[in-house]
Amino acid sequence: MVRKNYIVGMDIGTTQVRVIVGEPRPDGTVSVIGLGLSPSDGVKKGVIVDLDLTVESIVTAVEEAERMAGVKIDSAYIGLKGLNIELINNRGIVAVASDDREIQVEDVARVLQATRVIALPMDREIVDIIPREFVVDGFDGIRDPVGMLGVRLEVDAMIVTSPITHLRNLLRCIGRAGVNVSGLILQALANAEVALSADEKELGVFLVDIGGGTAEISLFQHGKLRQLVTIPVGGDHITSDLAMGLRTSNLNAESIKIEHGTALVSLADAEKSIEVSSIGSKERRKVSEKEIASYIEPRVQEIFQIIREEMMKMGWAQLPPAGVVLSGGVSAMAGMLDAARLRLKSEQVRRAAGDYIGVQNPIYATALGLLYYAHRYQPRFVYQERGKGGKRKRTGPWQRLKDWLNEFFE
Repeated sequence: MVRKNYIVGMDIGTTQVRVIVGEPRPDGTVSVIGLGLSPSDGVKKGVIVDLDLTVESIVTAVEEAERMAGVKIDSAYIGLKGLNIELINNRGIVAVASDDREIQVEDVARVLQATRVIALPMDREIVDIIPREFVVDGFDGIRDPVGMLGVRLEVDAMIVTSPITHLRNLLRCIGRAGVNVSGLILQALANAEVALSADEKELGVFLVDIGGGTAEISLFQHGKLRQLVTIPVGGDHITSDLAMGLRTSNLNAESIKIEHGTALVSLADAEKSIEVSSIGSKERRKVSEKEIASYIEPRVQEIFQIIREEMMKMGWAQLPPAGVVLSGGVSAMAGMLDAARLRLKSEQVRRAAGDYIGVQNPIYATALGLLYYAHRYQPRFVYQERGKGGKRKRTGPWQRLKDWLNEFFE
């Protein structure tokens, strides 16, 4: 079956690479037609540390999604996240160019370009400019000024910046996997598309996305993203604590966490037990779910304590009116809501709904959000490293040497 109208989202996370293929529907939603999942061995805390392993992970996930959807994936929208992403607030101002003072698309492009005039360190570059509101002759709160009459056009914008090396390594991996970049989308904005309602974003809400290596805390208020903080703790730390406590491998600990983990000891079943194999021994021993929870709870409490401290640094001693919404694969663990309510000292905490058209697993929430954001706003990608991309290939030792020589002499 040939499909011409489809959108692809790619979430390159610390633990997994997720690719999702969607087909826009007449009602404004997106129907999922393909999913791809692969372990992400070359990423640590949201940063690429091994190019070759990351390329392999992307290729595997893309090919799996292609088989399910029955399409050839040539381009995708990429989620942008990590500890090094920074947001800068800036304003731009221009005079309306037309003689009749009607604001044109070109005027909007010029005022957005004016916001790029900022002092940045040599190792950083602008990834995206997201307008919060436009101001026409002193009248603010305007979302789309095209067609209005005015003399002076201003914009209050949020500028997304990233370290040059981090961004180019990401683009290089995607290009080597044979995929073009349709757009770079801030992960917080993508998550908000599927996790938050319009009322929550208007009143004020914290969206907390707990992933494998990091937890992202984003504040939405008056319908816009206001602040963003990423902390270097996540589900991998829980897995590591569990592996040390049970004296088992990280692989076994991850499986135990997903299938039997509980965030609070008080909610665990002391009567229910499982068999665990220890490292260096063939013998298997029985461990109760209560003991498993005893290794998980301290780390979960620490994560939410750090999250609470970051919220206070943002100026919120009390939670905003819409409270907190949890997302990410770790949020699906039993007892996470109770642990969050306990540490954040509020009952106004909920988990992001996970039932969307074609997919229910919360690990695909970010990738799905990329589809919805791309379908709604259609962001364009303007930065492209030249000479990359091309035919998808798996990187053997000779191919790696050839790629290195090409990059060295280009």
